[in-house]
Amino acid sequence: MDGEGAHARAGGRLPGDPVPDPGLGDASEVPPAAAGRRGRNRYGRVLVRLLPALLIVIAVLYDSFTPRYFTAGPLYTAAPLVAAAVYSRRGTVLTGITVVAVVIGLQLRKEVIHYVDSLTELITIATVAVLAVFVNAFVRRAGEQLVSVREIAEAAQRAVLPEPAERIGGFEIAACYEAAQADAFIGGDLYAVQDSPRGVRLVVGDVRGKGMGAVAAVAVVIGAFREAAEQEATLEAVAQRLERALAREGTRRDGLDAFEGFTTAVLAELPHGDGVVRILNRGHPPPLLLYADGTLHPLPARESALPLGMGELGVWPDRAEQAPFPAGATLLLYTDGLSEARDAEGEFYDPHERLAGHVFRHPADLLDALAEDVRRHSGGGMADDMALLAVRRP
Repeated sequence: MDGEGAHARAGGRLPGDPVPDPGLGDASEVPPAAAGRRGRNRYGRVLVRLLPALLIVIAVLYDSFTPRYFTAGPLYTAAPLVAAAVYSRRGTVLTGITVVAVVIGLQLRKEVIHYVDSLTELITIATVAVLAVFVNAFVRRAGEQLVSVREIAEAAQRAVLPEPAERIGGFEIAACYEAAQADAFIGGDLYAVQDSPRGVRLVVGDVRGKGMGAVAAVAVVIGAFREAAEQEATLEAVAQRLERALAREGTRRDGLDAFEGFTTAVLAELPHGDGVVRILNRGHPPPLLLYADGTLHPLPARESALPLGMGELGVWPDRAEQAPFPAGATLLLYTDGLSEARDAEGEFYDPHERLAGHVFRHPADLLDALAEDVRRHSGGGMADDMALLAVRRP
């Protein structure tokens, strides 16, 4: 069955689902959940920017249709403070001037401007309007610092985890990294792709721990992998190079990480023109092979092996295992941030069940749909970082 026929058979539905699934169907369609979220965010931003004007309008209506001793002072003071957070300095100043002018006009109309309470209210509103200008300056400086920090974080991510080219060694490649921590760009998950004389070699891994220590270990593993993938004759030798690199890194760590630091990883090799894939798994979730007709097969290791960095606990000989990798098939490697994502009832996300029967034209389409589906499954609150790497043989 060809790809289009399989897609028609799957109907854009997950196994057992009575209605079309919004996240894993035709990859060319925008998932309704994502479109709805973007629409809500857009309307929310518009509402926030209109809020100072709405507060002034509501306050004027309140003052116009209530007795003269009633006042909407809290609404007037709120308007410039909200403007300070969402407007430029000029917009904040104009909002403050507008509020003060409106209050003076209403007090003159009600003939209460000569009362002490009204004068106090006017001074308070004017003071808040002036303070709002200073608050706006502080917010702008903080925003500029945040942008600078984000740019540095993005640069660090590109340096440590550069996005692979879309085509390497004749294979179509796509990668995706999503950190569980809000506004974070990189954590303890890793991926890398390296072309070599013996084929395209890949690694996906998960470093134990969090923070800068995990990021340092990621840099060590990726640096060692790129060098070993180019030089070593076998995947087994590549794995041993990574083991030694992590052992050296462990001697420089302090505390618990010096004894319990390890990295789960799966390495893959795609020989040029052979139509096979070789897998070496070191304690990592097994890769998935998605065929052109939508069928899906996991590639578990026949023999268990310890994660990288735990060589002192025992010697398990590395053995790469070979499987067919025909034209049109896609190899998916992922970290446990995907398979351990939970929904509101505590159910784990099952990538095998969710992907079976679906066809994607490009690895990027697969990763986009998969990332959206797992976000929806977990309600947007992922507990762990997630790295995805997909490779398709055209």
